[in-house]
Amino acid sequence: MSAEKTYPTWVDALLTALAPAIWGSTYIVTTELLPPDRPFTAALLRTLPAGILLVLYSRHLPKRAGWGRLAVLAALNIGFFQALLFVAAYRLPGGLAAVVGAIQPLLVIGLVWTLDRRQPAYLAVCASLFGVAGMAALLLAPGAVWDPIGIAAAFVGTACMALGTYLTRRWRPAMPLLALTGWQLLLGGLMLAPVAWLVDPPLPTLSTTHMLGYAYLSLFGALLAYALWFRGIARLAPVAVSSLGLLSPLVAVVMGWALLGQSITGLSLVGLLTVLGSILAVQWASSVPASTPQPQVVR
Repeated sequence: MSAEKTYPTWVDALLTALAPAIWGSTYIVTTELLPPDRPFTAALLRTLPAGILLVLYSRHLPKRAGWGRLAVLAALNIGFFQALLFVAAYRLPGGLAAVVGAIQPLLVIGLVWTLDRRQPAYLAVCASLFGVAGMAALLLAPGAVWDPIGIAAAFVGTACMALGTYLTRRWRPAMPLLALTGWQLLLGGLMLAPVAWLVDPPLPTLSTTHMLGYAYLSLFGALLAYALWFRGIARLAPVAVSSLGLLSPLVAVVMGWALLGQSITGLSLVGLLTVLGSILAVQWASSVPASTPQPQVVR
């Protein structure tokens, strides 16, 4: 592969990697800055304001034929995923809340293999398995709390995100990036609104710390991060994008160590390095050109 083709791919990977890196801060922001026990309200206030801002800015109305698929993507990428993400964040400690996401690249590999009939690169499969092994090393760290509801929420949320990533790439709605991001955040936020109203207790009087936490999650954790994420989906292979999601638990673990004094044992450090190596290997394997069927475009 020529340098002209390789360089943009790695630039795109680095830009896309910023999204899960930002998402990795969700757990410490949720536990340290937000009111307790309001996961669906947190997901709502993260997504809906960002969606409204982007829709107003982009001023692009989806075409009639694209609304159905757009609603499905919004449910998978935003509605279900954000709700389950915050359930896991409230019930599990820092890194463990996202560590189940290590299986996401394998789920995407399975979708591509089963539905697109494209056999994955051997290196990508092996690297993804090593990523799971690295996360398993993190799970063996002392103090990990195996809350069944939290683990289940993290697992189902990971599956939703994997399917959403695959379908976003496959369907490729014919919309500008910011409009696609905004409408998904807006529709996903509207899906979360009744759940937050019915399940969560009312918000207390918000302090400055609470408002700053919600503002960070909306402007950086939703508006910026999802714009970078959907940009990456359009430019990188689905498995490559999914492998970058492993940065989220890594950032959560590092932030827990740096800011909360959580310990990182020798085994955990090996796990961190293994996951980083897995991410790099998947990016390398996915940069090899292959003949693939053209994605369907909604017009």
